[in-house]
Amino acid sequence: MEDDLASEEDTLLLSEKLFHDAAKRNDTASMVELIKRGVDVKAKNNIDRTALHWAAGAGHEQAVRLLLEHEAGVNDEDSFGMSALLLSAWFGHLRVLQVLVNAGAKTNCVNKNGHNLLHCAAQRGHLRLMKFIVEDLEDVWLDKKDKMGRTALHLAAEKGQLEVVEFLLGLGSSHSIKDKEKNIALHLAAMNGHADVLQKFLEVGVDLDDKNAEGMTSLHLAAEGGHNDCIHLLLEAGCEVNAQTQKKMTCLHYAALNGYVDMAKTLLGAGILTDALNYQNASAMHIAVLRNYPAIVKLLIDAECDLDVPDNRRQSPLHIAAEHGRQDIAELILMAGVNLKLTDKQGKTSLDVAARGNHISLADMIIKADRFYKWEKDNLNSDSDSWITERLTFKQDHRLETQHIRSVLWRLATKYLKANEWKKLAHYWKFTEAHIRAIEHQWTGTKSYREHGHRMLLIWLHGTIMAGENPIKGLYEGLVSIGRSDLAESIRKQANADSPASPRRCSAM
Repeated sequence: MEDDLASEEDTLLLSEKLFHDAAKRNDTASMVELIKRGVDVKAKNNIDRTALHWAAGAGHEQAVRLLLEHEAGVNDEDSFGMSALLLSAWFGHLRVLQVLVNAGAKTNCVNKNGHNLLHCAAQRGHLRLMKFIVEDLEDVWLDKKDKMGRTALHLAAEKGQLEVVEFLLGLGSSHSIKDKEKNIALHLAAMNGHADVLQKFLEVGVDLDDKNAEGMTSLHLAAEGGHNDCIHLLLEAGCEVNAQTQKKMTCLHYAALNGYVDMAKTLLGAGILTDALNYQNASAMHIAVLRNYPAIVKLLIDAECDLDVPDNRRQSPLHIAAEHGRQDIAELILMAGVNLKLTDKQGKTSLDVAARGNHISLADMIIKADRFYKWEKDNLNSDSDSWITERLTFKQDHRLETQHIRSVLWRLATKYLKANEWKKLAHYWKFTEAHIRAIEHQWTGTKSYREHGHRMLLIWLHGTIMAGENPIKGLYEGLVSIGRSDLAESIRKQANADSPASPRRCSAM
């Protein structure tokens, strides 16, 4: 039989590769035949694994015994530092582990991560094997640490091995030991969402507000991972809901960061502060806007958070919505009412930011809101008959009932108004210079004034409708004021040509 290399990627000869494969299958007959032909029982593949490694990892007792009879290296390690004994512990093969121990395998072995037999068995949930290790092997240290400073209890908690956790706690393992990142076992259970393990630690009594190296409590870690069931458990046990990390993050910040709506509801119900600021002076609202989570924004608004608080760039949540063109979120914020005069570090208002980013629809929404806020203030104590509570929105109007007047405004802006006449109308209707600048920021060429005029007219129409006023009457008066009586009269005639009951009729003229 030719005995070349098994493949270009492997270091084994073909006979050695066949021997390894036979060990994986527990095919002792083939293994005996190959041994008779002189195969190297200790041959290692490209990751330094021998046939004994494969047999032990697969739990093949007969193959393991055969290999040991032919002086296989019982303590040989692969490139990960795993001996056959560690592999048997990792995969939970008690009988193979016992055979290897009886054959003289070193029981104090560790792999390259510093994991010993107990570490391997604990994280994999092999309880019977752990009982043997603890009861029958000498010099077993329950709280021995791996290279990360973690004990078997840490690893069992991290992997959610409840029975192992109960077993180790029953033997006296310490739940207060910290790993190199200052995590106790409770932290790892919370981080990975193991509510049943978490419950066990709560029963034995742990420090709920213990912090790791980043200043995170178990509540923070559960929040960051999106584990709402763990959040409920920890809050019921008395965990401090408003604790902040070294970066001053609260659990609400993490909920906002990842869009965890149910968790945000839970935290708000537990009384978490809505306006706590992190190391960037960002509130949960800032983060929710930046990450584009409208549902979280709505929750925070309903919880009466501060919408005008500035972050470290002196940006309000509306500034962030304007910068990123988040129309749905901007609508929620504008409907709630905000200070539109706030400026960022560059002295820009949210309107300036929207205009600079060419977020045209959003800029128009802000102008509509600004005009509406002024109208609302001016009419605070009036008996104005308006339907704003039912119809208020700052988005573009696509309703059927306004289709006719919108088409009139489109023709007016694109066919009849001259270059600067839209500005004259804007001044008459008390648009501010900031409003006009924001509209003018849009540039589509030498005929841009047409788009500018159309946008201005639609913004004006919004305010007129919100105030319950007659748009045809307002348009007539505006055109007359800028010296375009010809257009005013044409529009009046067109409106009055409709039936007397028509909402487009200009009865006041």
